Amino acid sequence: MSARDTILATVRANQPQGDYALPDLPIFPFDDGGARSTLFINNLEAMGGNGFAGGGIADLLRERFPAAKVIASAVPDYAGNRDPGSIADPRELADVDVAIVRARFGVAETGSVLLTDDALISNAVAYLAQHLIVLLAPNDILPTLQEAYRRAEFHQHRYASFHTGPSATADIEGVLIHGAQGVRSLTVILQSTR
Repeated sequence: MSARDTILATVRANQPQGDYALPDLPIFPFDDGGARSTLFINNLEAMGGNGFAGGGIADLLRERFPAAKVIASAVPDYAGNRDPGSIADPRELADVDVAIVRARFGVAETGSVLLTDDALISNAVAYLAQHLIVLLAPNDILPTLQEAYRRAEFHQHRYASFHTGPSATADIEGVLIHGAQGVRSLTVILQSTR
């Protein structure tokens, strides 16, 4: 028996008997002042991301990423030149300059977006791409994380991850570095679904 199997067997053998219901979590009041989209973009930008209310993907690519050669698109709104659905090995996404995906929902309180396995097609695209563009319908912005955790989408997927701004670290001499372990930039376009 491996060390892992020994540890898991010990944990299983020592679990308390019986059913223990989880406590009810309250929904805390949250006033977005009727400007949920604005609050979402403000909080996203506070975390290093970029937010735009409307606008086209092609225009954004030309303006912000003119040198992008490999564009992986997981949305029907823009074709790109790399189909994440045709990838056999996630390492084939290592050269992606820009990935385009659609979020299930966003959270105004934190500026986060929820990305799921079916929206990403290949989970690795959200980490291996240099830049990530996320499409989000303004009507899919929730006020708080408490409400986000209650949404069915959060529990119905093999993989679901909140993304809030680009990857960052300040471990080395307190200097903030974006793109240390993932995307160098995260851009959200508020755009209704078609």
